[in-house]
Amino acid sequence: MKNLIRICLVIILLYLLSFTLQAQEPFAKLEKNRNIQAKGLIHELNETRDTLILKSDKKINYLYTINKDQGKDLDVYINATSYKLPLNKLPKGKHVFVAIQSPMRIVFVVKILKDIPKEEPNNIITEDIVAIEPVKVVHTNNK
Repeated sequence: MKNLIRICLVIILLYLLSFTLQAQEPFAKLEKNRNIQAKGLIHELNETRDTLILKSDKKINYLYTINKDQGKDLDVYINATSYKLPLNKLPKGKHVFVAIQSPMRIVFVVKILKDIPKEEPNNIITEDIVAIEPVKVVHTNNK
């Protein structure tokens, strides 16, 4: 009987902890290019999934994105073998990335799942600021 009570308590505890210990929702999802010719470009997200990491043995000349709503969101001249792009500058939605390694163009998709809220200043002054000159005190000797 004691074992049954312990088992029930453990099950209830695990059930309650499953609600409080949920993992953080990912910020973005990467759909890699699986073409054999594109294997020279390593494209992945960092551990927190908020930065795109590009690495290659050849130079990455150029990177741009295409979004269905606004056209090009990003247009970057890289000219290096590695590059890190913070994804918090992109709006929520599907973004098609094109990395150019002359003469190849490697296409892959990054889906931004949620927006990062912009930090607002804590103390916003809502009153009009008026500059006042200090009062000048003049001492005169009247005899």
